[in-house]
Amino acid sequence: MTENPAPASLAEDDSANRDAGLWSGDLGELAAGSRRVLVQLVKGPYLSAERHPEAWKVLLTDTAALRTRLADLFLDLVFDESLGVAFVRNAPQGEVEAPQVVRTMPLTFMDSALLLFLRRELLRGSGASRVFIGRDEVYDHLNSYRSVDTTDEAGFRKRVDSAWAKMLKHSLLVRTDTEDRVEISPILRLVFSTEQIQAVQEEYQRLAGKTRVIAHMEPDEAEEQE
Repeated sequence: MTENPAPASLAEDDSANRDAGLWSGDLGELAAGSRRVLVQLVKGPYLSAERHPEAWKVLLTDTAALRTRLADLFLDLVFDESLGVAFVRNAPQGEVEAPQVVRTMPLTFMDSALLLFLRRELLRGSGASRVFIGRDEVYDHLNSYRSVDTTDEAGFRKRVDSAWAKMLKHSLLVRTDTEDRVEISPILRLVFSTEQIQAVQEEYQRLAGKTRVIAHMEPDEAEEQE
């Protein structure tokens, strides 16, 4: 496999350790830089070409070997070079029952609503390299769920704030220099399929007793922009 030049700090590790153990008794086959990327992928939540440029170059260089090591751990690498994001997910269940290695993030009703709204905004801004959103925009959109979630405005805002904080914690929203304005992570383009969006919408419709709960988010619109 032809290798691209790695960034200086990781390249030095690779050069020094590719044919030698990193410590006494080390039987690992990956170079030091690739091992660090492997750990970073497993720890999550994701790898970004923009935020982790050195690790990203190593990933491009050693993709096949990293996929192999992840598969040994019952993990699947989701990798989109055009978006500049990569993350791991549990291997699909087949004939062999695979253990769930990566913990899933439990989502409340409001978490799910926020995620779908963020993904819609990301798709709408598909022509832009980066998409930003403000907290007030989130409040305005999610207010359509208030009758479903709670009739108490203070309680509603508390639930929205909790969902907002969770997205920041898991790097699905990225802070900017402007308070209460964030960047939507491009990884959300890969998290939900059109079928999953449809299924969640239908469940929201059932809970809300409305024809369309997710305001302004038609499944056909999402599919056309995929």
